[in-house]
Amino acid sequence: MARKAYARRYAQAVFQMALEKKELERWQSDLQKMAGVVGDATFLAALESPKIKFDDKTRLLSERLGDVNPLALNLVRLLITRASIGMIGGIADEYQRLLDSYGGIEPAEVITAVPLDDKDIQKLTENLSALVGKKVVLKSEVDPGVIGGIIARVGGKLLDGSTRSKLAALRKELVGAEMKR
Repeated sequence: MARKAYARRYAQAVFQMALEKKELERWQSDLQKMAGVVGDATFLAALESPKIKFDDKTRLLSERLGDVNPLALNLVRLLITRASIGMIGGIADEYQRLLDSYGGIEPAEVITAVPLDDKDIQKLTENLSALVGKKVVLKSEVDPGVIGGIIARVGGKLLDGSTRSKLAALRKELVGAEMKR
């Protein structure tokens, strides 16, 4: 939990700096690149190893990252010195959330029993956008356990219109009626 809070703070600081310098997209790209590099477990282990000198770690990172914002490289160096380089993925995710919010975009996750076609995705996106009052970017997932209907998570709300949840509610109702007899 604390790690997530730290990632949020770093992301907020980076976002403010990127906003001031009008480099929102570049920072997004650089953070994604850094998260990808650190996502390699072997490379992450090397960066976290106390046996490898700090200068060697920064040199390796510079080589792997290529052309990134010098301030982004400084962020990575800071995280290495604080033994927190593993949280760069969380920082990138939180930065993306801040960037989406700034742009009036609300991410939504939808789970269905069967894959949605483009027409269904478009209609669902429009309906969810109208519901939350923001542009919605939909991420669709298939789970046959849903049986039918949809489960949508958007704007911090869970909308469960799945057949599975309706059957569970019906079962609860029937068990409750049985107990009252």
